[in-house]
Amino acid sequence: MEARASSASGKQYPSSRRGLLKRIVSSWQVYLFLLPALIYYIVFHYAPMYGVQIAFKNYNATAGIWGSPFAGLTHFMRLLDSYQFMNILKNTVLLSVENLIFGFPIPIIFALLLNQITRPKIKKFIQTVSYAPYFISTVVIVAIILVFTYLQTGVVNNIIAALGFERIQFMAKTEWFRPLYIISGVWQNTGWDSIIYIAALSGISPELHEAAMLDGANKFQRIWHIDIPGILPTAVILFILRFGQLMRLGFEKAFLMQTNLNIDASEIISTYVYKMGVRQGQFSFAAATDLFNSVVNLVLIVSVNKLCRLLGREGLW
Repeated sequence: MEARASSASGKQYPSSRRGLLKRIVSSWQVYLFLLPALIYYIVFHYAPMYGVQIAFKNYNATAGIWGSPFAGLTHFMRLLDSYQFMNILKNTVLLSVENLIFGFPIPIIFALLLNQITRPKIKKFIQTVSYAPYFISTVVIVAIILVFTYLQTGVVNNIIAALGFERIQFMAKTEWFRPLYIISGVWQNTGWDSIIYIAALSGISPELHEAAMLDGANKFQRIWHIDIPGILPTAVILFILRFGQLMRLGFEKAFLMQTNLNIDASEIISTYVYKMGVRQGQFSFAAATDLFNSVVNLVLIVSVNKLCRLLGREGLW
């Protein structure tokens, strides 16, 4: 009874803390490896959260964050009442969802196909070629898109003209912005995103494939019944993380591909925040817009994680 009472009253907590501290001291080398990552997240992720309060104030650079007058939810209401809000929200959601639909499964398919190659040299060559675009900067990627889609000299338009069709001014057409954005993204990221799936496939026991082959299973059946279930937990975790970033598209690529003629489709939340905050100096309004975006992402990742747990899959927590 006394032991239970002491446990319920919390008197054993200090001993557990001492045990944790003892383990940290005894394994200090391991925790030392974590230190750079902890410093990075504290300095670049947690410390900047101090500036979130700008979204609730009429920020004045002279008065500073603390000295600026409190504005409450004024900037959030201004965002919701803005005539541009529905358009940028629609553009962000459409581009994010289409990017997820096409960009998420293709690395999985690529990894499954690559895993079927038995010749090591050919496999390494394909891997190297597929990884290379990931290391090309966004500026260069957009420059490649522009060169390939030039009206008169672009390779794509030359092929279209050779087939007897009319040339297309891709960067001036709103309907072509999302396809160009998604196709270039898939080309750039497929090889790199497939690395984790290739690693998961390498962890599947070869004995499963040998047993399946003895039972007469072909390659497609082995992929469907062995490889896909083997990488499914990894795919679920990555899907949750990807879905949690649904509203947070990269700013650079969308901004560099944006023109006055395709702005109806290319204006997304990140480019809108840049224009309002940096160009026009409306820091509080831009902070409120970005905070709204972050809250939506938080709701999405919690909801998808909960849904995966309800379906019997492992979640992030």
